[in-house]
Order: sequence, then C-alpha cells, then structure tokens
Amino acid sequence: MSQIIPTAEPFYFPGKGGNAHIGCLVQHGFTGAPKEVRWLGEYLNTKGYTVCGMRLTGHATQPADMIRARYTDWMASVEDGYHLLCGATDMVFLLGLSMGGVLSLTMASRLPVKGVVAMSTPYELPHNPLMPFIRQISWFVPYMAKSKDAPGTGWFDQDVYKQHVAYPKNPVRSAAELNDLLAVMRDSLPEVKVPVLLIHSRDDHYVVEGSMNRIYERLGSADKQKLWVEGGGHVITEEPTRTAVFAAAADFVERVSQA
Repeated sequence: MSQIIPTAEPFYFPGKGGNAHIGCLVQHGFTGAPKEVRWLGEYLNTKGYTVCGMRLTGHATQPADMIRARYTDWMASVEDGYHLLCGATDMVFLLGLSMGGVLSLTMASRLPVKGVVAMSTPYELPHNPLMPFIRQISWFVPYMAKSKDAPGTGWFDQDVYKQHVAYPKNPVRSAAELNDLLAVMRDSLPEVKVPVLLIHSRDDHYVVEGSMNRIYERLGSADKQKLWVEGGGHVITEEPTRTAVFAAAADFVERVSQA
C-alpha cells in the first residue's frame, strides 16, 4: 500500500508539439503536497510543456516523516526534479508556491535554469523570540497550530479548501529548517541572474507583509517582474486567483523560452 496520501502523488506530464522541449518543474509548499500545484502543471501541459511536480522529502505522507527531513533534503528533491526534466527537455523553468518559491529561487542560483516563477513566497518568517531555541523546544513540543483561527480561515473558496491536502499542524523541528532555508535564499538572491516573475496575492495574510518587494529588491536578475492578484489567499494556485496566475506563468515561460 502506498504511503502517500491519495491525490497527493508527484506527477509527470510529457510535453506535446513544438513546446515539448521546454520543461517546467512545479513545486509545492511547506507541509503541502504536489496536489496544490497540480492544476498549474495541467494548465502548463495544455500549452505543450513537459511538466514535473516533485514531492518534497517528508511531505504528503505523515507529519513524523517531515520532522526527519532537513532543508538540504528539500533542495535535493528539487534538484532531482530538475535532472529528470533535463533528460527529456532542452531547458527547465522552476515554478514554486510558498516554500516551493523559496526553493525555486535558491536553486536558480545553483542550477542552469531558464527562469523562475515564485508565487506567495516569503522573505522571512514572522518574528518570534523563541526561534533561536526552536530545535530544543521541538524535543518537547513536536507540533504547533498553523494559526489561531479556525481551519480554512483565509480561503476564499471553501470547496477548494476541502479538497486541499496538507498536514494539519506544523512540525516545530521543520520550522527551524524552513528558517534556515530562508536565510540561504536571502543570501542566494543576488546570485539569481535568470528572468524571474514574482506573484503574490494582496489577500495573503499568511506571509510576512512586504516579502515580494524585499525579494524583488535583492534579486540579481535584470529581468524581474512583480504581479499582484486579488480574490484569493495564500494558495493562489488553487484559489480563484489561479486563472490569472496560470495565464501569467504560461506567458512568462513562453516569452523567456523564445528570448
């Protein structure tokens, strides 16, 4: 029996026609699953692109698996996806949601990719005076609530929320890994020279305010764009914002791949 949560499996869609040589690696976020970017992957595949959606180490199974994962394991998951696509395409784009965006930007400074689309991407975690001690705290408190609000709060489409797959709580040890990964991303941003599209919702109250602007300012790319969307929360690849997000991502890939 598979350990992966049903509907949360990784995916690979072979390309079609003249765009099959263009690869798109779409990456999910912290505690999430490939399902939250699957619709994006399906949309890009309708444009002919070859698409891969990796499952980050420790995700989409059970929370205890995530506790054992380190941020370097998540970087390795993205690198695996990149090399899978390199075997079937001539160029690879990295597209990521939330922590998937963090990973996409970070790995763009390490891998010869063509471009990056980072969606709902944080620049840093909310300030918490306990963060320096979070690893020690995790020995006694393994999980913490994602929010003080009721589950589903902040989602504009409750039907979509009901089909969303993610761990119900944040593994505390993993929060320390995410914090370390964000530090690596911040150091990596000036080394990102490929075209970048940043997309963020004005209704996203999960990510620290000002994150998109701060990422944009530190990017080393001469070709960088910001796009604001409205009418959806943090998971803009599933919320009603997805129509605008998918179109913008596809337009970006088309433009940059032809440059």
